[in-house]
Amino acid sequence: MSTATALVARLDHGERELRMAPNNIEAEQALLGAILVNNEAFYRVSDFLAPEHFFEDLHRRIFEVTSSLIKAGKVATPITLKTYLGDADLGGLTVSQYLARLAAEATTVINALDYGRTIYDLAIRRQLIQVGEDMVNVAYDAPVESTPREQIEDAERKLFALAETGRYDGGFQRFADALTSAVDMAAKAYQREGALSGISTGLVDLDRMMGGLQPSDLIILAGRPAMGKTSLATNIAYNIAKSYKAEKRPDGTMETVSGGIVGFFSLEMSAEQLATRIIAEQSGIPSYKIRRGDIREDEFYKITDAAREMQSIPFYIDQTGGISIAQLTARARRLKRQRGLDLLVVDYLQLLSGSGKKSDNRVQELTEITTGMKALAKELSVPIIGLSQLSRQVESREDKRPQLSDLRESGSIEQDADVVMFVYRDEYYLKNKEPKPGTEEHFKWQAEMDAAHGKAEVIIGKQRHGPTGTVQLAFIADITRFTNLADEDKLPERIGD
Repeated sequence: MSTATALVARLDHGERELRMAPNNIEAEQALLGAILVNNEAFYRVSDFLAPEHFFEDLHRRIFEVTSSLIKAGKVATPITLKTYLGDADLGGLTVSQYLARLAAEATTVINALDYGRTIYDLAIRRQLIQVGEDMVNVAYDAPVESTPREQIEDAERKLFALAETGRYDGGFQRFADALTSAVDMAAKAYQREGALSGISTGLVDLDRMMGGLQPSDLIILAGRPAMGKTSLATNIAYNIAKSYKAEKRPDGTMETVSGGIVGFFSLEMSAEQLATRIIAEQSGIPSYKIRRGDIREDEFYKITDAAREMQSIPFYIDQTGGISIAQLTARARRLKRQRGLDLLVVDYLQLLSGSGKKSDNRVQELTEITTGMKALAKELSVPIIGLSQLSRQVESREDKRPQLSDLRESGSIEQDADVVMFVYRDEYYLKNKEPKPGTEEHFKWQAEMDAAHGKAEVIIGKQRHGPTGTVQLAFIADITRFTNLADEDKLPERIGD
C-alpha cells in the first residue's frame, strides 16, 4: 500500500471513529417537557419507550424517575423531580433550572407519541450499530472453539431479540376496528370460492368442518406411527402451494388471493425424501418403486411431468434436524420477510428443542416450544401445523382411536393449540389381527377389512372456533395420499378385491 493510500485510509478510519451515533436531543427534550407539563403524555409512550432508549444520560434518568413517580400515582413536575436527581453543572445551568426550561419550552402533548417513536427508532438504530460492531469484533477475535455458524446464530438471536422488544404497534385497539376486521373476513369468505374464511386444505369435508386453515391458529396434527401424519401434512401443504395465486396491491406488495406460500420444517426426513414422497403422491407411482428405479418408461414420464409441475410452486423446505424453537422462529420470520409465508408446517414437535440448555424436564421444554409456536402463528398471522406423536397408551386400549389425553409429554400441546386433529386408520390395526382362515371369525374380520379398506379418519378433538367430530377421507396407501372420500354409490368398483 502506498503512503498516500495509507494516509487516506487512516483519515477515513478517523472519520468513522468520529461519527456520532444516531440521536435527536431536541426530540428527547420535547417529549420530557411535554410529560412534565402534562403527565398524561407519559401514557402515550409508556408501553414501548424505556429509559435506555434515550441517548443523553440525564434524559434517561429524568424519564426513569418520571416513570416511577407517575406509576406510583404521584405528580411528576420539575419541583417533585429535583429531589431525586441531585445536582450537576449543565453548562451554566443546574438540574433544577434545566427541568424548568424543559417544561417552559414544551410544546403541545399531541406530538408526544411522534417524539417517542423518533427516540425509539433512533435507539434501535444505535443497537443495530452495536450488534454490527460486535459481529465484526467477534469475527476478528473469535476463540478457536467458536465456529462461524455459532457466530451467525448468535447475531440472528440478537437481531430478532431487538426486533421483538418494545414494539410500538401493539396495545389496545378500538372494538370498532376489531369489528371492521371481522366483517372484512366474513366478506372475503363469502366472495371466495368454497366460502371459506381460511386457506383451503384441498380436502372438502375437512374444510367444511374447519372453514379452512385460519390465520394465527396453531393446529396440532397427531397420531401413532404409520397412521399417515406426515402424509396428510404434505398433502395439505402441497394442495395449498399448488393453488397459490396472488395479486398486486396499490402499494406494490403482493396479496395472496388463493392457496398460499408454504414453509415446511422437515426435522425427520431429508428434503430429498420429502420431495420423493410428494412426487409419488402426485404422479401415482409408489415411492419405493421410484427409489429402486423399478419403473416403466410411461411411469418415468409421469414422474418427470409431476416434477416439472412442482418446480414452480412456492413450497420451501428446511431439512435441518435438531433445531431449537428460537432458530425455527428466526428462520420462519426470514422466510416471511424474503419470500412471503401463508402456511408453516413443522414435522414434528418432539424433534425440536427449547431455546436454552438441554433440559431434563422435557414437559417444561415442550411447553416452551408450543407457547413459542403459538406466539409465532400470531406474530406472522399464518396458520402453523405442528405434527406430534401420541403416547403408547393408545395401543393398550380396545378402541385405538386417539383422544386428547393421549398427546405425548405435555398438556401444553392441548392448551396452546387452537385445533387438535388425530389421524386414525382402522385398516392398519385390523391387518395385524387376522384370525385363522376359514373360521367364522375370519369371515367377520374380512368384512371389517373390506369396510375399512382405503379409508382414514381425521378426528377433530378440539377446535376453538368450530365443532369437533370426525371427517372421513380416502387413503391410498401405496402413494401415501389422502383425498376426498367419494359417496359410496359413486365409488368405482375395486379391481382385485
